[in-house]
Amino acid sequence: MAAAGRAQAARDRVPRIDPYGFERPEDFDYAAYEEFFSTYLVILTRRAIKWSKLLKGGGGVQRSMTVKRYIRKGVPLEHRARVWMGVSGAQAQMDRNPGYYQRLLQGERSASLEEAIRTGSHKCRVLRKTGSLCPLYTRSPPALAPPSAPCLYMSRTFPDNVRFRKDAEPCLQGPLYNVLLAYGCHNHGVGYCQGMNFIAGYLILVTKSEEEAFWLLDALVGRILPADYYSPSMLGLKTDQEVLGELVRLKLPAVAALMDGHGVLWTLVASRWFICLFVDVLPTVLRVWDCLFSEGSKILFRVALTLLKHHQASILEATSVPDLCEKFKEITQGRFVTECHSFMQEMEAGPPGDAAHPRSLQRHSSCSMDVTCKATRVDGEPVWSRHTAGFHSALRGREIRHLLHPG
Repeated sequence: MAAAGRAQAARDRVPRIDPYGFERPEDFDYAAYEEFFSTYLVILTRRAIKWSKLLKGGGGVQRSMTVKRYIRKGVPLEHRARVWMGVSGAQAQMDRNPGYYQRLLQGERSASLEEAIRTGSHKCRVLRKTGSLCPLYTRSPPALAPPSAPCLYMSRTFPDNVRFRKDAEPCLQGPLYNVLLAYGCHNHGVGYCQGMNFIAGYLILVTKSEEEAFWLLDALVGRILPADYYSPSMLGLKTDQEVLGELVRLKLPAVAALMDGHGVLWTLVASRWFICLFVDVLPTVLRVWDCLFSEGSKILFRVALTLLKHHQASILEATSVPDLCEKFKEITQGRFVTECHSFMQEMEAGPPGDAAHPRSLQRHSSCSMDVTCKATRVDGEPVWSRHTAGFHSALRGREIRHLLHPG
C-alpha cells in the first residue's frame, strides 16, 4: 500500500503531458521518472546557466570544441532551436535565402506530392521483396494542383501529442503539411517519404517555426545524412544498415552470430531506427538529435551500438525470430533509455579498455573492414548492388575513423 501511495502521489505531481505536448502512456512509471528527474533537474539547471553565459549577446551559434562539449552534455529546451539552427548550417542557409520558404508554398505544386503527403499514398514505388520493413517513396515532378488541406494521414502523426489533434489551438497539422510540401517542392529527387512526417513534426515542436523546421529538414536530408538516404533506391539507408551489421560483427560478434543463425537481416530490425532517426523509437531522441546536428550521422551508429551492447545478454537469450524481434522492441524501452543523461554518458564514455564500446573502434580496424551491400530484385528489376573496398567507401567517403573513435 505504501508503494501504491507513493506511485499515486508521483502521478499527481508529474504532469500528464510533457513539455513538447506528448501524453505519457498508461504504463508510465511516474515514481521512477520523478526519482530520476529530481537528480537530473540539478544537472539541467547547471547546464542552463552555462548555456546562457555561452549564448549571451544573441549572436549565432558557431561550431567550436566548447560548443561540441556543451552539446554532448545536453541542450536546454529554451536554447535547442537556436543551437540546432546554428551548428547545422540551417540558420546560414535561411539567412542567404530570405523568403524562399514562402515562395515554395506559393509556387507550382505537384498533385502526386500532395496526394502522398495527405494520404500516405500507395502509388509510390514499394520495396518489399528485400526482406526489409521499408517505407514508401515518391518522386514529385513539377505539376499544377489546387492547394489541399491536411487529411487523415496528418492526424496519424503523433496521435499521442495534443498539439497535432484537430481540436488543438493552434493545430500543428497545417504547419506540418506546409513543411513537407515545401520540402518536396524544394527537393524533387526525394519528394516525400513516410517517415519524414515524424522528423518534420519533431522539428516543428522544437522550433515552433515552419520556416526553421524546413531549413533544419533541409540540413538533415541534404547535408547531414547521405544524399541518397531518402531517394527511391534508398541506397544510403540500406548501406548504413549493412554497415551497422558489420560493426556489430566486429564489436559484438555473439549478437552477429545469433542474427546470422536465425537468418535475420538488419533491415528487419533496424529500418525504423535509421529511417526515422530514432523518432518514436527512443524517449531520448532529442538528446540524440542534439549530437546529430552537431556531429553528423555517425551518432546514429553510436546510439544503435550502445543499445545493442547494453542489452547484449538479453538479446542472446532469444531462441527464435519472433523472440529476436521482441528483444529488439524491448531494448528501446525501459529505464536505460528513459534516463537520457545516463544513456548519453554511456554512449560517450565507456569503461577503459572496453573493446566493445561504441567509441573504441580504432582507425586501422575501420580501414580494413570490407562491406558488401546487395539488394534483391523488385518486380524483376535490380534495385541496387554495391561492393565497397573498405569501410570508408562503404559510407561514401565520410570520415568513418570518427564514427566510433573518440573526438
